[in-house]
Amino acid sequence: MTAIEGRRATQHASTHCAPHDGDRAPCSLPRARYAAGTLLLLLIAATGCGRRAGAGGEVVFGAAGPWTAGYGQMNKRGMDLAVAELNAAGGVGGRTLRLLARDDEGSGAKAAAIAQEFVADPSVVAVVGHVNSGAMVAAARIYDGRLTAVATTATSPDLTGISSWVFRTISSDSTNGLDIARFARRLGRTRAAILYENNSYGRGLTESFRRNFDGEVVSIDPIAEDATDFEPYVAYFKERAPDIVFVAGTERSGIGLLREARRQRLRTDFVGGDGWAGVVADTVAAEGVYVGSPFTAEDPRPEARRFVAAFRDRYHLDPDGNAALAYDATMLLAKAVSERGTDRAAVRDFLATLADRGGHAGVTGPIRFHASGDPLGRGIVMTRVRRGALLVAERTP
Repeated sequence: MTAIEGRRATQHASTHCAPHDGDRAPCSLPRARYAAGTLLLLLIAATGCGRRAGAGGEVVFGAAGPWTAGYGQMNKRGMDLAVAELNAAGGVGGRTLRLLARDDEGSGAKAAAIAQEFVADPSVVAVVGHVNSGAMVAAARIYDGRLTAVATTATSPDLTGISSWVFRTISSDSTNGLDIARFARRLGRTRAAILYENNSYGRGLTESFRRNFDGEVVSIDPIAEDATDFEPYVAYFKERAPDIVFVAGTERSGIGLLREARRQRLRTDFVGGDGWAGVVADTVAAEGVYVGSPFTAEDPRPEARRFVAAFRDRYHLDPDGNAALAYDATMLLAKAVSERGTDRAAVRDFLATLADRGGHAGVTGPIRFHASGDPLGRGIVMTRVRRGALLVAERTP
C-alpha cells in the first residue's frame, strides 16, 4: 500500500560527390585544378578538420550536467575550481585546460545529443560527466569505443559495465542503499516509509534500500522530480508512525518535503542519499536529517582540508559531495592527459589500468576502477545536518 492509497483508505473509513580511385585525380578535373584542390584539403586539415584531440594550444574537456539545479551548480563549481588550479600551475602538459560545458538538464535525450556533439568534435579529449544517472546511461552508449567519460554523481546500477570507456567517481546505488539500510537498523529503526523520485536514480537507490532493510516497510511511493505537494504523504506518515522515512531524491523535492513535515510537526527520522546533500540550504527544515554522502567538508584528511579551504575562498561556501566528486573527476582526467597525452584511447587505457599503479589520490579518497568502470573500495559517509553543515554521524565500513 502506498501512502496516498493508505491516506484515502483512512479518509474513506472516516469519509554529392562520386567516388574515385585512391589519390588519382577524377578525369573531369584538369590536373592544375586537382593539384590546387589537394593543397586546399591539406591546409584545411592543418587548421582544424581532421585534427587530433587536444591539438593546438589548449586541452579541451567536455562537461555536461544540469547547471541550473543546485547539485548541478555544485558539480560545475568543483570542475571550475580544478581547471583554475591546473591552469594557475601551468596547465595540463604545458597547455591551458578549457571546459566545453553543455547543459543537459538531466535529460537522457539531451545528454545523448550532447554526447554526439562531443564525440564529433576532434578537439574534445575526454568528458567530465554526466551528472545524473539517466543522462549518463543515455550518453554512455554514444561514448562507447570513441570517447572517455567520467561520471561524477551518477549512481545507477545500470551504469555498471555499460561501456569500457565510461567510469564514475561515486559508488553505485547498490552499495549506497545497502549502507543506508544498515545504518538505519543500527539506529534501532524498524519501521520505514519510502519516497523516491521516479527516475533512474530514485528507483535504483530505493530498490537497494528496500532489499537490504530488514525491518517493516509501511509504504513506498514514487514522486515527480518537481513535486511540490507533500501534504498527503506527511499526513499519512503521521497516521502510520514510521520511525524513519527514507527518501531517494534530490534537494529540490527534499526541501519541500521537510518543510511540510515541520509544518505538520511530524516527529520521525528522515534519511536521504547523496542527492540530499543540498538540503542544508534550508537550515531550519533540514536540522537533524541524516544524509548518506560521498564527502563531508568536515573531513580531516590534509587533501580534503586543502580542497575545502580553496573552495571556500573561491565561492564563499562549503563544498559538498557533488563539488568534490566533480573536482576529482576533472583532476583525474588532467592526470591522464599529463601522463599519456591527448589520444582518446590512451586516456581510456590510463583509467582502466589505474588500479595497477595504486590509484589516484582524490579529495574524496583514493580512486581506482574495477573493470566495470565502478570505483573500487568506495562507500559513503553517514552525516547529519547540524546548523547548515553535514557533520559525520558514522563512517561506513
